[in-house]
Amino acid sequence: MHVDYQWRDGFDNGEVERLHAEGFGYEPTGHDWLAQVERHSLGWVCARADGRLVGFVNVAWDGSAHAFLLDTVVAADLRRHGAGARLVAVAAEHARAAGCEWLHVDFEDRLRDFYFEACGFTPTPAGLIRLG
Repeated sequence: MHVDYQWRDGFDNGEVERLHAEGFGYEPTGHDWLAQVERHSLGWVCARADGRLVGFVNVAWDGSAHAFLLDTVVAADLRRHGAGARLVAVAAEHARAAGCEWLHVDFEDRLRDFYFEACGFTPTPAGLIRLG
């Protein structure tokens, strides 16, 4: 299956919400993804196969040297076939082109091999405060 990856591609809120809900295991809520990324993001990558949204990653940033991957998700039928790693690679290319020097990501421990092995991230010390 051919998958096309596009930076800042147009999308429908419903298709991102359905993909995200499938990937993260919740019922769709009608979240306004387009408003979120337009307000807070350097960009995003959409992956499509035959017009169907099969992958998405949001690239938030601090307006300077740091970019942050958020909401990385791939359709169930394409997982473990390189689609997620390609999403991350396209995001990294565009963050670099925008002048970012660092790309950060937080993830659940079960995704450790994906981010470290498939995507090339390195472990770093970090901290987190749960606010909610």
